[in-house]
Amino acid sequence: MISFTTDKSIYTWTGYMYAVLLILVAVFQSLFLQQYFQRCFVLGMKVRTAIMAAVYKKALVVSNDARKESTFGETVNLMSADAQRFNDVINFIHLLWSCPLQIALAIAFLWIELGPAVLAGLAVMVLMVPINGLLANMSKNVQIENMRYKDKRMKIMNEMLNGIKVLILKLYAWEPSFQNQVMGIREQELGVMRKFAYLSSVSTFIFSCAPALVSLATFAVFVAVDSENVLDAGKAFTSISLFNILRFPLAFLPMLIAAMVQVGQHTCTHAHTHTYMHTHCTVSLEIKPGKLVAVVGVVGSGKSSLISAMLGEMHSAKGFVNVQGSVALVPQQAWIQNATLRDNILFGYPLEDSRFQATLEACALGPDLELLPGGDQTEIGEKGINLSGGQKQRVSLARAAYSQADVYLLDDPLSAVDSHVGKHLFEEVVGPTGILKDKTRILVTHGVSFLPYVDEIVVLKEGCVSEVGSYQSLKDRKGAFSEFLDTYAKEEGKQHTGECVCITGFVFVLRKNSSLKKPKPPADDETKKGQRLIEKETMETGQVKFSVYLQYLRAMGWGYATMFFLVYFIQNVAFIGQNLWLSDWTNDAEDYYNKTYPNWKRDTRIGVFGALGVAQGLFVFMGTLLLANGSINASRILHTRLLNNILRVPMMFFDTTPSGRVVNRFAKDIFTVDEAIPQSFRSWIMCFLGVLGTLFVICLATPIFTAIIIPLAVVYYFVQRFYVASSRQLRRLDSVSRSPIYSHFGETVSGLSVIRAYGHQDRFLKHNEKVIDENLKSVYPWIISNRWLAIRLEFLGNLVVFFSALLAVIARDSLDSGLVGLSISYALNVTQTLNWLVRMTSELETNIVAVERVNEYTEIENEADWVSEMRPPEKWPEAGRLRFENFKVRYRPELDLVLHGITCDIDSTEKIGIVGRTGAGKSSLTNCLFRIIEAAEGRILIDGTDIATLGLHDLRSRLTIIPQDPVLFSGTLRMNLDPFETFSDEEIWRVLELSHLKEYVGGLQEGLTHGVSEGGENLSIGQRQLLCLARALLRKSRILILDEATAAVDLETDNLIQKTIRREFSHCTVLTIAHRLHSILDSSR
Repeated sequence: MISFTTDKSIYTWTGYMYAVLLILVAVFQSLFLQQYFQRCFVLGMKVRTAIMAAVYKKALVVSNDARKESTFGETVNLMSADAQRFNDVINFIHLLWSCPLQIALAIAFLWIELGPAVLAGLAVMVLMVPINGLLANMSKNVQIENMRYKDKRMKIMNEMLNGIKVLILKLYAWEPSFQNQVMGIREQELGVMRKFAYLSSVSTFIFSCAPALVSLATFAVFVAVDSENVLDAGKAFTSISLFNILRFPLAFLPMLIAAMVQVGQHTCTHAHTHTYMHTHCTVSLEIKPGKLVAVVGVVGSGKSSLISAMLGEMHSAKGFVNVQGSVALVPQQAWIQNATLRDNILFGYPLEDSRFQATLEACALGPDLELLPGGDQTEIGEKGINLSGGQKQRVSLARAAYSQADVYLLDDPLSAVDSHVGKHLFEEVVGPTGILKDKTRILVTHGVSFLPYVDEIVVLKEGCVSEVGSYQSLKDRKGAFSEFLDTYAKEEGKQHTGECVCITGFVFVLRKNSSLKKPKPPADDETKKGQRLIEKETMETGQVKFSVYLQYLRAMGWGYATMFFLVYFIQNVAFIGQNLWLSDWTNDAEDYYNKTYPNWKRDTRIGVFGALGVAQGLFVFMGTLLLANGSINASRILHTRLLNNILRVPMMFFDTTPSGRVVNRFAKDIFTVDEAIPQSFRSWIMCFLGVLGTLFVICLATPIFTAIIIPLAVVYYFVQRFYVASSRQLRRLDSVSRSPIYSHFGETVSGLSVIRAYGHQDRFLKHNEKVIDENLKSVYPWIISNRWLAIRLEFLGNLVVFFSALLAVIARDSLDSGLVGLSISYALNVTQTLNWLVRMTSELETNIVAVERVNEYTEIENEADWVSEMRPPEKWPEAGRLRFENFKVRYRPELDLVLHGITCDIDSTEKIGIVGRTGAGKSSLTNCLFRIIEAAEGRILIDGTDIATLGLHDLRSRLTIIPQDPVLFSGTLRMNLDPFETFSDEEIWRVLELSHLKEYVGGLQEGLTHGVSEGGENLSIGQRQLLCLARALLRKSRILILDEATAAVDLETDNLIQKTIRREFSHCTVLTIAHRLHSILDSSR
């Protein structure tokens, strides 16, 4: 083409032919390339799906020991981040062979053009490869470190959210401690990110210098080797185009290899090893079909472990367990799925109405269903959040009863319900007259009153079976069991007389829902309101508002943002300058035609050319550094805001939002803000400036071209708008449909033993596949839409090439060859740059959605301030007097009242018992004291101060609660007792002694620094409860609230706790919410 413009003797038609050939070749290239991409992306999608399914499948069969080794956070990461990585590598896997091919071809053509001088340029390129490789290796190590911090941070976030879900963090006012932990890890993570950014800016520097250096080396050698060699336009621009082709595969190969290595590592790390724990000495037990067997023993004697062993969940060191027939399990902590109440009970079995009704009746769920807004169609939130503890346990029992299995393993199902409900459940379900009377039942229990009615009793002691026999025979034997009985029979005796009296004078109100009035049959839209607890995840639609970009730039700091833009602009100017210089240089070939080429001229040409090249590199380097610092600022600010706000959000938000959604904000969206946004921001600016530069050069060479730009630009604009709109929405759908995958996964992991016991792995696998398919429905169209766009854009680009060639042919008499060469080599580049520009625009938009989502959570209404103007005195509350004045409360504005105008006075050091049926609003009362729920009207006074005027932390840190679910966090024992490190070791040991944990903790190797695993899984539930007691003892406040704290503890421990509380809290006001009557018998009122 260039020789055509220089040599006027060639016929004009050849010029047109060249132009047409150019466009034909380009069109074919486009079609083949897009077809190839299409195949690759679909393959990648399949691989990702396969991996997610495989991880899920593995999670269903993973042994309990192996499960302790990898936390929930890591497994979720494996499912999200690492599966995505696989996807990305597969997309480019074919480049492994096509890169070398491209390199070989380009070199061959270059050799034809320039001869041996190519080797100089090649040498420079080859030298770049190990440097790039070294940098890639360094950044890989940094990335691994980064992943480690991410896992760690997500683990704490997960626990923190669970802690908030069950109110612990809020009730203890522990948020600051956790906030500091997360912020600490986050700072380390940002430090690592900064290192990574600096490394990548060095490699960018090298990458952007490379083409300049390569062409410099080649041309310098070419001109210096032989004074006959004159650089003409044809040679110069053809070789520059070829060097540009070379640049991509050379840069990409090391990256691809590094990525593959990284994926390889992740797959290896998840093969598991076994650990053994000897909980039991040899246990030999035979249980006859159709019998009811009770298992009793003190806390930590291995009752739950025995159940696990029967399910095959424990690793048996020797011997075997044989269970005949199907199994149903009721675990100690009820596992509730996020589904309707009916689905929770049916658990995948078909609905038989009569059987279903009988089950509901027997499990005493009738009255509860009347209260629930949707009856058995009410949606139950994650972890059963809108059911009270007793209701969850009864649903769990109903599930077992409905399943009609042969063997029933009941791990203490009667402890979380009130005593009269417990009695009803025993009579109607478990006992000799219940609906399960012909089945084999193994019942772990603490309730002595049921023991006379069972066929056989197994007494466990320190992991061994100490006695087996019927109630009578064991009683006569005067062994461990009869002592156990003597202590409690008295209390249980008292209990039966008092039973009817206590439960009067209380309004029964179900938590979070309507009062006892029979609801009138609601209109359609109304049912939705009460039934739907979980709100659908909100999804922004339409264009991302410009303000979101501004928010991000503001978080970066305006200084950084403007500097960064300027620097890149200058770099682009240098780039165009360099090429103009080159086109001027090539014109020398005509000026010095058949003359010797002066040396000084040669040296200036080479010198200026090189200098401009290096300047570009330096500017890019500066720009990247500026961007790195700016984006790290932005990441820090956005994360801090998000965290700050999530901790200050009222409880109502957590009741209606699944934690998977919040975790998603902290994992996926923060990840995007950290890594993707700065990248796409930089690429976008470079592309944008690149396109401008290209158009500028073409117009410089052939001014007519401006006329063609305008229609092209219009078409381009429409294609781009059209594409970006659909692509953006598809991406949003993708991220919204991803949440259920992780939620379902998390639910599965927490309910593993139940799913396995019922043998429902297949059903859950199917469900998982269904959820993943839903997600793929938005991924596949997204891939296709990308191809749609690419084809259209490449055609536009090809037209640009065609027109610049055509115009050069038409106006060949007035042009100098240097500029023609320049404009065509630029035009050839424009296709890719245009394509990238749209990609980048849409990617930037997609990624900026993360900022939008993070901001959405930073703008949620907060609860009251943690610290208000009114600080209470140091010693407050000194007396501990409580006064309720016409106190009314509702959970959410649209629901009915839960407490209807309570008025009462409680004096200093009084001991008050609070009773009522499950769901009568007992827990709501404590929530009001801590202002988890704000009053609808009325007020609460403590020592004459209205609690509504105080800061939340001032209030919450002066009250103490021992909650229903004992929740522990992973960390040391010490951190679980005293996260702010305000107490000395002596005080902590004293407290452990009072809570009867001293010998246990003393017996551990690490003592107070003993690691507690996620959720406290390595302690028995009884021990966790005692730890909660220890927490309360440490805080020494004047008002103590016990929320059914003795439910999960056997009677012996229960007695210890009662004694301790009587002795240690004698000078305090104590409110006890009880399930067992004897725990409130010594109350003053």
